[in-house]
Amino acid sequence: MSKTVLLTAGGSGGHLFPAQALADELIRRGWIVELATDERADKYGSAFPARKVHIIASETLRERNPVALARTAVRLLLGTVQARKVIRSLKPDVVAGFGGYPTFPPMFAARLTGTPSILHEANGVMGRANKLLAKGVTAIATSLPMDNLPEDFTDKLVETGNPVRDAVLNASEIFYTPPDTHGPFRLLVFGGSQGARFFSDLLPPALEKLAPEVRARLRVVQQCRPEDMDRVQAAYDGLGVQAECAPFFQDMPQRIAQAQLVICRSGASSVSELSVLGRPAILVPLPGALDQDQAANAKVLEKVGGGWPIPQADLFPARMASELERFMNAPDLLIEAARQARSVARPDAVKRLADLVEKVSNSQGDRP
Repeated sequence: MSKTVLLTAGGSGGHLFPAQALADELIRRGWIVELATDERADKYGSAFPARKVHIIASETLRERNPVALARTAVRLLLGTVQARKVIRSLKPDVVAGFGGYPTFPPMFAARLTGTPSILHEANGVMGRANKLLAKGVTAIATSLPMDNLPEDFTDKLVETGNPVRDAVLNASEIFYTPPDTHGPFRLLVFGGSQGARFFSDLLPPALEKLAPEVRARLRVVQQCRPEDMDRVQAAYDGLGVQAECAPFFQDMPQRIAQAQLVICRSGASSVSELSVLGRPAILVPLPGALDQDQAANAKVLEKVGGGWPIPQADLFPARMASELERFMNAPDLLIEAARQARSVARPDAVKRLADLVEKVSNSQGDRP
């Protein structure tokens, strides 16, 4: 008889993509997969291999004033009631959460119903929502070694790595092609939901500072917010730069594999995919994050020479232009960085996490 897992993840790609990777692996093993998330998952949901997607109420804790706190509490309570109803009906063998406040109601409902559960932490620093949930879960899967956690967490820790989607594993078979110092240079720029605007404002004026013969070599693929796309495309057209701009690329793993240099944030999924694909990158950690998780993620590639973190505060058009010109004329440096990025890859992370799901599901006892 098939076992059932309820996966739960925030609506961003950074949370959904590892969940999707686990879903694909568990389906191959004969599991039934369902997903609990929020309404933001719509643009990714068509690719998610769940038998059913449950939209659960949730709220991110953004403000500390009493009204905002009360609103968040009410939404999370409503989501917990919804999630408990789903779990009572579905009776999953295990619930697995991938971070973000939308995971709070299903994971807390799993605790209330006595359902075995796994919390996956993709970043190098445990997020706030995961910290709130960690005490009540059966196991905590991590992508990286975790320090400074409470002692009662340590017995639950299992380092699995961060799962990447099948599309990433397939694209990892594409060998890195270094640039010719006089030929085209393929540059990929993406920022996710919290970074695209910054790169849309930075890259066109940076490229304007390059000599015309240098700009002519560039082949740019850039993710932009819908409201920024026309102005960014027009700026590149005016500079004579060949560019393709879009709000979202369904084939992002292929795009990364085809790039000779990537410029992006350092979210956990981005860093994991860059390492599995073996592509050099300029990493710009999201500033202002309370936990500085993206800065911790970027260090993984920086330590081995597979990427170059630059704080956003230090990255202005002249600096960006200088960095681009340096890399465009240093194919050997890029080749070595691509090799080193791949050296820290964990392509087997999804199998390790699926093994943990199966182990935890076997610990199931009577539920209240």
